[in-house]
Amino acid sequence: MHDIRLIRDDPAAFDAALARRGVAPIAAELVALDERHRSLTTEAQVALARRNEASKAIGAAKAAKDEATSAALMQEVAALKQRLPAIEAEAKSLGDALQERLAILPNVPLPDVPEGTDENDNVIVAEHGTPPSFPFAPVEHNVLGPPLGLDFETGAAMSGARFTLVRGAAAKLHRALGQFMLDTLSDRHGYEQVVPPLLVRDEALFGTGQLPKFAEDLFHTTDGRWLIPTAEVSLTNIIANSILSEAELPLRFAALTACFRSEAGAAGRDTRGFIRQHQFEKVEMVSIVPPHASEAEHERMTACAESILIALDLPFRRMKLCTGDMGFTGARTYDLEVWLPGQDRYREISSCSTCTDFQARRMNARYRPEGEKGTRFVHTLNGSGLAVGRTLVAVLENYQQENGTVSVPDVLVPYLGGMTLLEPAR
Repeated sequence: MHDIRLIRDDPAAFDAALARRGVAPIAAELVALDERHRSLTTEAQVALARRNEASKAIGAAKAAKDEATSAALMQEVAALKQRLPAIEAEAKSLGDALQERLAILPNVPLPDVPEGTDENDNVIVAEHGTPPSFPFAPVEHNVLGPPLGLDFETGAAMSGARFTLVRGAAAKLHRALGQFMLDTLSDRHGYEQVVPPLLVRDEALFGTGQLPKFAEDLFHTTDGRWLIPTAEVSLTNIIANSILSEAELPLRFAALTACFRSEAGAAGRDTRGFIRQHQFEKVEMVSIVPPHASEAEHERMTACAESILIALDLPFRRMKLCTGDMGFTGARTYDLEVWLPGQDRYREISSCSTCTDFQARRMNARYRPEGEKGTRFVHTLNGSGLAVGRTLVAVLENYQQENGTVSVPDVLVPYLGGMTLLEPAR
């Protein structure tokens, strides 16, 4: 959410910043709404104060036997009582309209974010590892996976497209990956493990920016709750409507959860295999920091996600997303893309974003700087550490053998009871 006071102070700068994201100029409309709203609010306050003043004066006039003054005051009070509700209603309507317009505007990109329209304009920041060379033609996971337990047919028969039943060796690998990621983030990088709710109310999704604009991407329950599209929603809302002390910061949370997305905007994309599912598991990181620490925290968080890929010995690259490919709440986003030999290309496996104070304003999350009486909005950051299903795909494709078996990365062997090779079910 944007601060209307900042827009009012420099509307041209606001329009210029959002123009980088393809948003048409809107500051003049917002400022006009704000001015009318503030004018009516002031008018209502003045009218209310005059009504109270006149009401008190009626008693004094009656005590002084001044019937003319008393009658005039009573007439004025009656007129004010009749007029006030209309003023207050219009002021509320304008205030609501202003908030509705602000609520659907994306975050302002930071100055170093490259301009562009889509993923083709993203910038490679760094590359790690070398794509493996195979003495045979590597296959994609949708070919390699079914004998190991990726059961696409049963999942689709049970639940429809974009659902997969995972069993056997694939299920063991899936569980091992999630646990390894969570242990790495908590034991090595100091994230507090959390088991959050998977169902949340409207307010939680508004706070993190999925509502109202992206409702079609979510699953809504019959009792008015929503299935989370990412644990970012639950973890970030831990501090909703809070005033933290500076000494409490930073807060770092991590959770391994199921996530649910309707993929409404992804028709025809990745319809085969395990890349894009309605239900999937992901380890999510969330950081809550004071503004002066958010730049360093963004680099730290991204490095934490990278450390998991390094430990798994998976080739990857870090991308800085352009203005046209960045998510709604992000001020800057790094994507980590892992190499998939079967597809002969890099694919996103993690997205790490700094949201500055954009989410904090929506959920009214503040902190009190040490030695100060006033409060400021915190900065929030979120990142995948990592998407479990996509990491499973990367392990299958990068560690595949010609006979259809898959070698187990060394760091996962303890999580698989000493198993070093995944073999097709007999």
